[in-house]
Amino acid sequence: MYFDYTVLAKYLPYFLPAAWMTIKVTTLGIILGLGLGLGTSFLRISERRLLNLPARAYIYIIRGTPLLLQLLFIYFGLRSVAGLDALTSAVLALGIHNGAYIAEIFRGAIVSISEGQMEAARSLGMPYQRAMLRIVLPQAFKRAIPSLGNQFIIALKDSSLASTITINELLLKSQQLASSNFMMMEMLFIAALFYLLYTAIFSKTFRMIEARLDVDNQPA
Repeated sequence: MYFDYTVLAKYLPYFLPAAWMTIKVTTLGIILGLGLGLGTSFLRISERRLLNLPARAYIYIIRGTPLLLQLLFIYFGLRSVAGLDALTSAVLALGIHNGAYIAEIFRGAIVSISEGQMEAARSLGMPYQRAMLRIVLPQAFKRAIPSLGNQFIIALKDSSLASTITINELLLKSQQLASSNFMMMEMLFIAALFYLLYTAIFSKTFRMIEARLDVDNQPA
């Protein structure tokens, strides 16, 4: 099989709109996932069954089914009911999917903080919500940074599944171009370069955040 390296520079500009769409879907999905994940983590650690059980069910269902199935379910199931377009469906699916994993990341980070710190804050008259916001959450966030970085990279790669509902991201663009120029490997190679670039940027960014927050040196 012949691989034509000379066409890479020629076709690279055709991928730029798709590269932007990939970042758009990923970013919006991550933002939604962070909100859902943080909120669900609070419900998950609640001692009230009325709050705890729905959070546990959400996490169990989402982590127990494939993202592709969730994406298709939202796109075909809610499109006729709520009139969702493909982009909204992709963002919702990615956000809901990541929210379940991020919830467990935050939950693990929160429960890893010594209970003595909460007890000390409460003994000083600080309400539970304020103690959680000012004492526990900042430390938990630092501990969650490495896992969040990994989850964000996974979300970036998972965004390629949006191609199944006609979102013109990197993978779909490579397939569209290959169908006209019959250079499948070359087009997939260009898409891979963008994913590798994005992954490198994400990884570098989170390493800088970890170094800035001194994640490796935290009180037990």
